Amino acid sequence: MLTPTLSLLKDAETGQYAVGAFNIYNLEGVKAVINAAEQNHSPAMLQLHPSALAYGGEPLIALCLTAARRASVPIAVHLDHSSSAEHIRMALANGVASIMADGSALPYAQNTQFTHTMTTLAHGYYAAVEAELGRLTGTEDGLTVAEYEAQLTDPAQAASFVAQTGIDALAVCIGNVHGVYRTEPQLDFERLAAIRAAVTVPLVLHGASGLPEAQVQQAISLGVRKFNVNTEVRAAYVETLRTHLANAQVPDLPDLLDLMRGGVAAMQAVVTAKLILFGSTDRA
Repeated sequence: MLTPTLSLLKDAETGQYAVGAFNIYNLEGVKAVINAAEQNHSPAMLQLHPSALAYGGEPLIALCLTAARRASVPIAVHLDHSSSAEHIRMALANGVASIMADGSALPYAQNTQFTHTMTTLAHGYYAAVEAELGRLTGTEDGLTVAEYEAQLTDPAQAASFVAQTGIDALAVCIGNVHGVYRTEPQLDFERLAAIRAAVTVPLVLHGASGLPEAQVQQAISLGVRKFNVNTEVRAAYVETLRTHLANAQVPDLPDLLDLMRGGVAAMQAVVTAKLILFGSTDRA
C-alpha cells in the first residue's frame, strides 16, 4: 500500500527501528524491494536517484507508485538527492509525496534558502521533505564528492537549519560515505547523539552499503530512522548479469526473462538482509 514517508518514520520511531530506502532504476529493482518487503512483512521505500529520474522520467514514477499501491505492505516513494527545482516540481506533480531537497553543495545560507523554498513547494503538495546538512564524500551514479569537499554535520547548526527550513527529516554526515567504503567506517556517534539532542525530526543516514552491523545498530539506538542503500543492491544486480552472460552458450542468447529474474533474486537477497539488519521485519 502506498504510504506517506512520515508515517513510516513515525512508526519506526515508536518501534525503535529504521526503514530501508532503496534506490531503484527499473522494474527489476521495484520487484526486488517489494518482494523482499512483502515476504518479510516489512515497510520499505522506493527511492529515485536524480540520474534514474532523468532516464526514466514520468513512466518510472508511475511504475513506482503503481507498484507501491498494489503492495500488501506499506511502501513509500521518494525522490532522492535532488538539487533541481524542476525535477522536484515534476516529481511532486506526478504524485511523489516525499522528496530530498539537496542543497548540501551550497554555502550554508544558500542551502537554507534553497531548502526552505523547496519545502514550501512540497508542503503545498502535502509532501514531506528531507534535506542534508553537511556534505558526504564518495561516488554514486557518476556523482563524486571529493574528500576535501566533505563536511560533517554541525550539531549547533542543526536546530537552526531545521527551524529555518521547515524540513521533516534531516540527513546527517557523521563519517558515512556514498559508494564503497575503502576502509573500515568510523562513524562519529558522539556527533550523532548531539544532533539527536538538538532536533526533533527523524534522522537519515545515507551510505548504508557496507556499514558493519554494530554501527548500524548503534546508529538506530541514537535516532536514525531511515537508511539509504544503493551500492550493494546495484552490485548484486550487475554481478548476477555478468555471471549469467559469461556462462551463456555462444551463439545461443540467454533468455531475457531469465536474466531479469536472476537480477531480481540477487537484489532481493540484499534487500532482505538489510530489512533484517534495520529491524523492520514483521513491522508492517
